[in-house]
Amino acid sequence: MVNDRRKSYQSSPTCCWCGKRESEDESDKRGLNTKLHLAVDKNGLPIRAIITAGTTADCSQAEYLIQGIQAQYLLADRGYDSNAILQKATQADMLPVIPPKKNRKYQRNYNKDLYKMRHRVENAFLHLKRWRGIATRYCENSDSFLAAIHIRCIFLWDTRDYTI
Repeated sequence: MVNDRRKSYQSSPTCCWCGKRESEDESDKRGLNTKLHLAVDKNGLPIRAIITAGTTADCSQAEYLIQGIQAQYLLADRGYDSNAILQKATQADMLPVIPPKKNRKYQRNYNKDLYKMRHRVENAFLHLKRWRGIATRYCENSDSFLAAIHIRCIFLWDTRDYTI
């Protein structure tokens, strides 16, 4: 018996300009498998946001996050601990305050008191996700998701809606 209920339009749609199927493009699944990378200033206000595929390593985006930013310290979590990031930070005259990964051969020291200020980055994520559209990722693709993040960041900068 032939399955006559399946219509030709029920297959996954293709992109109109490149002919790629949606399942082939990781960044176009309503933002559900995307990862947000964020750089904030000393007050916790977002200054740079990058969207990548969900499987992209954090440390691969650090160079783009700190590029052109003048800062005294670079605070980041263990996901950003790599020799390349530490080298880029010192080249940019930043003191890296990144806890070493557990699997490092030589555990280096970092300023634990200064690292406590990293909660401002987490607070920035909290303020972004207060917007339901960002928290639930209603956007149809990652470009719309990034646009929603930029709109929320503008709102945060405009109203200074943050707590220190």
